[in-house]
Amino acid sequence: MKYFESSKAPAEGLGVLVLFALIEEAVPAFFRADRQICINRAPGRLDVMGGFADASGSLVLQLPTAEAACAAIQLRDDDLVRLWSPCRDGSRTEMLSMRLSDLGLPGHAIDLASARAFFGADARDRWAGYVLGGLLVLARERGLEPPHGFDLLLYSDVPEGLGVGSSAAVGVAAMCALAQCYGVELAGRELALLCQLVETDIVGRPAGATDPMTAACGQADQLLALRCQPCEVEESIAVPGALEIVGLDSGVVQAPAHDQSFVRAGTRLGSRMLSGDPAWRGHLANFPLATFRERWQRELPETITGAEFLVRHGEQRDPWLRIDPKRTYAVRTPTLHAIEENARVERFARLLHEELTVERRVQLGELMSASHAAHVACGLGNPTMDFLVQRAQERIAAGGQIVGARGTSSGGTLVLIGERGKVWHEALRIKKALLRETGHSGHIFRWSSPGALSFGSIALRPIGAS
Repeated sequence: MKYFESSKAPAEGLGVLVLFALIEEAVPAFFRADRQICINRAPGRLDVMGGFADASGSLVLQLPTAEAACAAIQLRDDDLVRLWSPCRDGSRTEMLSMRLSDLGLPGHAIDLASARAFFGADARDRWAGYVLGGLLVLARERGLEPPHGFDLLLYSDVPEGLGVGSSAAVGVAAMCALAQCYGVELAGRELALLCQLVETDIVGRPAGATDPMTAACGQADQLLALRCQPCEVEESIAVPGALEIVGLDSGVVQAPAHDQSFVRAGTRLGSRMLSGDPAWRGHLANFPLATFRERWQRELPETITGAEFLVRHGEQRDPWLRIDPKRTYAVRTPTLHAIEENARVERFARLLHEELTVERRVQLGELMSASHAAHVACGLGNPTMDFLVQRAQERIAAGGQIVGARGTSSGGTLVLIGERGKVWHEALRIKKALLRETGHSGHIFRWSSPGALSFGSIALRPIGAS
């Protein structure tokens, strides 16, 4: 580097080297050459199993990707804040600036509702909410009173809209950069919950803690097993040496928020109906599958109108769930999915700890197929993903190097598990079929990388500084 020397040399393919080049090009127009820059990084993730059932307290298995968001921050002497995030397609603003005082800092941080209105005024500026929202949350939740402003460069190669944690990667990278810069210590769970707060209460998107937990606490080539009650790390499971997990971008934007909300509403209605049974224990996923099938599967209605539910059970306290009296909600199918998915994920995790015989490989694949089918039954499938899963099943039947396949909970990405060094070629084969069918050349997620806490921080020090 021409202006800076790095405290450590990151591996290629993690996005940081691209950030180095952007930083060098941005001197002196954006960054100063005589002041330290701190760099933090957070990966995206593949939802290997569990995904959509996270809101019901399920166990989920998530793999951090090599694709990641990187944030470089440099303190200023005044109270100006400047944000820069290169955008190739012009879909959003690339550069924004404001004063700390515009956010009520230091001392009187604006409330979260005001922040949501502020960052939501222009959709092209909404990305800044993930960055400056982190600053506000640190001020309100951790008492941060920033004495000076900063310049922050954000770069991400996590594809957006595919359900691979692109927004969480940005939020975690930015939060880590701010915390590092201002000397705030954050543990993994706290970091994830604060980033979840940014997304739900400032950006205004319903979101669980699964994505930020993986971005923060994930380990390279290991499945992070999270119990979503609300976000407890149970273990990290190393991907068996004989196997490899890859993803393929379907080209279909994840299931619309209103569709996901409708299905989640049905699950919440089922939870409320079961809440009198002690087996519930506060989370639907805790329900023993056998108990549910023996009694409740018959008693729960297949559907219920919002008006009938409100008469029987009253309004929900969930701020993201508003029961429409005029709508008819599916109840039994999404409720069963949440309970069955938790059982599937737990079985999947146990299999990964055992010797991978041919029989157990088949069982892994069957669990993935059942997970995908249940997701489709809830109404969250799409024809393109069904096409991709079918191509994978055909390759399995033909003796290909695939163990199992499913669409992620968002419906935007195909996940394949197969023989290490070979399943990637199967992904290329399916990618060609996708191109012929739809004209879309999908991105392949092949490599994994560490989460933000394992990666740590990189300091770029001015060359020649003592």
